[in-house]
Amino acid sequence: MECEAPNDQVKKESIFSNLKYLILGVLFGIVFVKAEIISWFRIQEMFRLSSFHMYGVIGTAVVVGLISVLIIKKFNIKTLEGEKVVFHPKTFNKGQIIGGLIFGLGWAITGACPGPLFAQIGSGFLAIIVTLLSAIAGTWLYGKFRDVLPH
Repeated sequence: MECEAPNDQVKKESIFSNLKYLILGVLFGIVFVKAEIISWFRIQEMFRLSSFHMYGVIGTAVVVGLISVLIIKKFNIKTLEGEKVVFHPKTFNKGQIIGGLIFGLGWAITGACPGPLFAQIGSGFLAIIVTLLSAIAGTWLYGKFRDVLPH
């Protein structure tokens, strides 16, 4: 079975070189905590349409991502290992709408999405471990039944 989102990286990374991802992840978690986007209250405000806070954070992330991709493409920026960054074309299917609705419902109920899960656990919200295990189970179920789901 071939992955739909292949990693085009050629050079293998050592365990030591992966340390940069751990450091970046910790810094990312600190930003999540300081920006209050791991707050269940902030997430509920967003889904109740009573605060702009989370929409501002998400909108800012989209704009930064868009600008970053444009800069990478325009200046042909390479990875830290000197490899070309490849963007693969994406195709739309109706299953994405159903999946998005399920994802949003789970996010609204639990107050957590995959991004801040680890920051929430690291901040001491240990009940989120149930959400993490549920996300892992959902990912496994998707992989198991992927071929029979709507395309």
